[in-house]
Amino acid sequence: MKRFKRAKDVKVGVIGYGGAFNIGRHHLNEMVRAGMTPRAVAEIDPQRLAVAAEEFPGIETYPSVAAMLKKSDVNLVTIITPHNTHAKLAIQCLRAGKSVVCEKPFAVTTAECDAMIREARKRKLVLSTYHNRHWDGCILEAVRQVRKQRAVGDIVRIEAHMGGYGQPRDWWRSSKSISGGILYDWGVHLLEYSLQLMAADLTEVSGFAKTGYWAPTTAWKDDTNEDEALAIARFASGAWLSLCISHIDSNPKRGWLEITGTEGTYLFDHGTWELTTHKRGNTVVTKGSNPASEGWRFYQNIADHLVKGTPLVITAEWARRPIHILDLANRSATKGASLKAKYK
Repeated sequence: MKRFKRAKDVKVGVIGYGGAFNIGRHHLNEMVRAGMTPRAVAEIDPQRLAVAAEEFPGIETYPSVAAMLKKSDVNLVTIITPHNTHAKLAIQCLRAGKSVVCEKPFAVTTAECDAMIREARKRKLVLSTYHNRHWDGCILEAVRQVRKQRAVGDIVRIEAHMGGYGQPRDWWRSSKSISGGILYDWGVHLLEYSLQLMAADLTEVSGFAKTGYWAPTTAWKDDTNEDEALAIARFASGAWLSLCISHIDSNPKRGWLEITGTEGTYLFDHGTWELTTHKRGNTVVTKGSNPASEGWRFYQNIADHLVKGTPLVITAEWARRPIHILDLANRSATKGASLKAKYK
């Protein structure tokens, strides 16, 4: 892999400047914070290209990925496009000699992840996905208490959940064929949190899904995401992990993750945590606020890896783990049977 003398020598670009969440600007600003140099933007919308040129004076703007790869000397490209385009674009960039970061989710299927990883290894290039939430305050605190201090004893189960009752929005994230399904958008974050806590090998996954309630009322019709989906992953330790995302939950559960162990339960959402344990026959509930998130550490780690050789935190293999669970859950729901894991 090519090393750089200084972070500012790493020329970076984005594919898809995008209006949603000002995400293109966010990525470039985070790369700048890590010391890298913004070089190029590829975007099919001329108006968004104009915004990029205004927000980053002097940046190169291209109407297509092919044009950017042909003309720009960019070293690292971040892909900010719909989920089902990540693999194709990543491989195109890797073949052009560019290191790649994909917005989450890394891809939609395990096979796509495998193809991306093969290409990156072949060309000795960096390949990662934007798991900036790896450093969210809520999971930093959970790792400290649950993993390091063993506040709940041995983990027995992790329940990850999010949702409520309401019709999905008419945007591409509600399309099954584009997004991958209801579990992908937020579920990939919740799984990434969970895998930081679950120190055991994955053995099999079961998936369940309810479809068809909201579909007739949306723009996507039969291609609408599931109304609710559930993935249950079994680990070699005997522990299990469940992930449920719903648009038909009239009584949503508290928190994002609930970790149950032999000696207590730890519940958290973005802002708060709650630990329930037992002392001399009494139930003890302790509550607190999570520390600030440190998502900036993602691109700092990328820059340090390219300059100093610092180990990559979010490797492509790590990024494949939650996708493998989601892919197996999708296929299991269709087949009506559990599926063995290929990757641990």
